[in-house]
Amino acid sequence: MVTKTVDLRSDTVTKPTEAMRAAMASAEVDDDVLCFDPTAVRLESTMARITGKEAALFVPSGTMGNLISVLVHCEVRGSEVILGDNCHIHIYENGGISTIGGVHPRPVKNNEDGTMDIDRIEAAIRDPSGEIVYPTTRLICLENTHANSGGRCLSVEYTDQVGELAKKYGLKLHIDGARLFNAATALGVPVDRLVRAADSVSVCLSKGLGAPVGSVIVGSADFIKKARRLRKTLGGGMRQVGILCAAALVALQENVAKLEHDHKKARVLAEGINQIKGLMVDVASVETNIIYFDIEEGFHMTVPKLCKKLEEHGILVMPETASRIRLVMHHQISASDVQYVISCFQSAMTWVPEENGM
Repeated sequence: MVTKTVDLRSDTVTKPTEAMRAAMASAEVDDDVLCFDPTAVRLESTMARITGKEAALFVPSGTMGNLISVLVHCEVRGSEVILGDNCHIHIYENGGISTIGGVHPRPVKNNEDGTMDIDRIEAAIRDPSGEIVYPTTRLICLENTHANSGGRCLSVEYTDQVGELAKKYGLKLHIDGARLFNAATALGVPVDRLVRAADSVSVCLSKGLGAPVGSVIVGSADFIKKARRLRKTLGGGMRQVGILCAAALVALQENVAKLEHDHKKARVLAEGINQIKGLMVDVASVETNIIYFDIEEGFHMTVPKLCKKLEEHGILVMPETASRIRLVMHHQISASDVQYVISCFQSAMTWVPEENGM
């Protein structure tokens, strides 16, 4: 019988805290489509200040935030965006930039740390003299932290380099900052400094920050004016949205300080798993709250069987491939939960399937 549940599938699984629920219940609201919701305005102005941008806009999801941002920068259909071949926009957002916006993706190989080589980015920029046959390059996208690289952080120096390259060619730079606050915490730099080179940034409220719903995109006042119109077009204009924004304000006040603890718990868990026979973690790559680990080839355990054994103990994880599993730490996982998870992994990996005859 399962006595507790430890949900490590994602940091999106957190539940609203009592403080969030209280703030949502008492939120001052109005019609946000008409730009009159005071709580939404407060959240947007707060996020604009934190990121060092002129203006901000609340959107229902990070996918919509990225889509709007790309479409604002690539207003002409047939424009091209340079982005990582393993980034969220390219892999997990239903190809929306092309199917909805007519924007052509130009993928560049992501390195293991989530970066793209600067020379490869530059080589991907189209020569304007070939405009009659090529799409027109208008935008570069980065992702920080880079989820598929295990939550690795893009440094200030690297981001500035990409920003300078974009300026050199008259391009815009968008950062998918779904876990931007995790990156800033891990790197020990202010959020605004980390995205200074960017023309726009999307920040998820329901991942590391632990709010129940939504993202915020930030940029210039003109960018947000166009983004607001696109949000309406895509069905993202909502009415008394302050109920959701109130929870996000609590998240900013209470949960940012918890991110460092999330990272420490992730490293403890990674180190514990790495000591278990049959499991491998690149502990050095665990920079924030995401852990990837592999089952050694030829070991008697498979991903489906391990997931099933863990679920019997109330531990939920996310299978990635035939040999790899993802774990994500969040503020509602305690230090004792981490130790419980390690003990359950140890128990599961010492279990030998009956079909092996052992």
